[in-house]
Amino acid sequence: MLKKDSLIKGTLILAAAALVARFIGLFQRIPLDYMFTSEGMAAFGVANQVYLVLLIIATAGFPSALSKMVSERYALGKVDEAKRIYHAALVFGAVSGLILATSLFIMAPFFADVIVRQPNADLAIRAIAPALLFFPIIAMMRGYFQGRQMMSAGGTSQIVEQFLRVFVGIGLGLLVINLGWGERWGVAAVSFGSFVGGIGALSIMLMFARKLKRQDAELSNRFNGEASTAMMSPKAAQQSVSTLKFRTIYKEILAMSLPSLVTSMAINFIYLFDLSLFMRLTEPFYSHAVATDVMGDFSGKAQSLAGIPPILAIALGASIIPIIATAYSVKNLGEVQRQASNVMRVVCFTGVPIALLLTIGAYSITGLLFPSPSGYEAVAFLCAGTILQITMMTSNSILYGMGKQRVSMKHTLIGLLLKVIISIALAPFLGVFGLIIGSTICFIVVTLLNLRWINREVKLVVLGKRWLPYVVAIATAALAGWGAEAGVLALTEGLHDKLSYFAAAATASIVVGILYVTLLIVLRVITPEDAATLPGVLRKPLFKVMRIFNRSFG
Repeated sequence: MLKKDSLIKGTLILAAAALVARFIGLFQRIPLDYMFTSEGMAAFGVANQVYLVLLIIATAGFPSALSKMVSERYALGKVDEAKRIYHAALVFGAVSGLILATSLFIMAPFFADVIVRQPNADLAIRAIAPALLFFPIIAMMRGYFQGRQMMSAGGTSQIVEQFLRVFVGIGLGLLVINLGWGERWGVAAVSFGSFVGGIGALSIMLMFARKLKRQDAELSNRFNGEASTAMMSPKAAQQSVSTLKFRTIYKEILAMSLPSLVTSMAINFIYLFDLSLFMRLTEPFYSHAVATDVMGDFSGKAQSLAGIPPILAIALGASIIPIIATAYSVKNLGEVQRQASNVMRVVCFTGVPIALLLTIGAYSITGLLFPSPSGYEAVAFLCAGTILQITMMTSNSILYGMGKQRVSMKHTLIGLLLKVIISIALAPFLGVFGLIIGSTICFIVVTLLNLRWINREVKLVVLGKRWLPYVVAIATAALAGWGAEAGVLALTEGLHDKLSYFAAAATASIVVGILYVTLLIVLRVITPEDAATLPGVLRKPLFKVMRIFNRSFG
């Protein structure tokens, strides 16, 4: 029996799935760093970013719009309209996927040679292009299930997709290299794993779709039986099949999804911009050889690790949109305020410390996961910026649920424009750090604009008077973690590098984790009311810890 998920439960499902998928994806980068040179890693990074941007274009923001429209229709009892909208979205996904997959395959050499100046990337781009045949359809199906507030389908398919993509890709890459075909074909073989992952993800979504179809049919039959018992005509009790035209549906979806397209592809645009123009913009700062090495570290290490902190924000965004849309559609502003404040509070408590840990422990974490800690400075700076990326993404989702997509789009475009201008101005003098500064300023501006607009509609109450103790908790935990990492590195200097990195990273993680949670409770940043909103699996142990501290410090 498929059931609706609450905000927190749905978020935990999506966050857990995304976290598993991210770590599986990160696992892929580790052997690849040993298998390929910097040029190979740069080619793989370019192929992935091109694919991700085109995937977003292929779906045109439909999943978020579909989620919102389906949740609104079900809230108003218009079930047949919701199913008709879902059908239209699947048709759009299939057609757009076919067009973009074909276009990417044909244009791959031009993009690799002329735009990116990475000729070895052409085969990798072509190998990943067929995955576009499946993923637009998968994205539509995930959007529909999210609109029904059933997150397990998307979460399960995401894990299966990543597992197949990574392990099949690595296996194919090793086979090709051992056959002596060279690095260029090896990178292409690894990229082809995305196609295999797409087949697996689509199979899982079809399985859930069949299960939901049977469940809906059973509920419909039960409803007809109850109508007959009440001496009503079942046909009269049911809504007629929707005759809503695809043209009308697409017009409504595009009005909502085009702004969503801009906001959802902002991060991918930033990463693609940085990689595509890296060689050109940093030419005055680096030699060609150094630029290739830095670009490989930036795409293979910094961008990979920086993708971990926003996982919760992405999950929260997917969960909060249908919930806020349902409340906003019936003008329940009190519920909108409660849910929006709750989601921002969860982001503060969970996303920020993860970003800080990756920032202060960048040297040890990079050295542990990859062949060397080279590029750890970029990892630290980029992960620090994700703190603001998280708030930007979450506030975008809140605005979207409130039906203010155009407002969110306007703010994102302003931020992206600043990103481009600042990057072009600073990269020739600061190299990769100029690009990162441009991204961070983009996140700051969009976040501030979003929060100002949200507060016009509903007054967010995130931490209130608890902001100062919260900042103290974050700063203290970060400083202690940084000191612990430096101390352990000094004490373990004579050990093997990997053992030293592991000890330092583990110690920093433990110190930051324990001290952060302790200070949140002791300084009363997290309250029993906050803990009560969590699922039982988290609420019960947190209450026990809070009682212990209250007895000790109360």
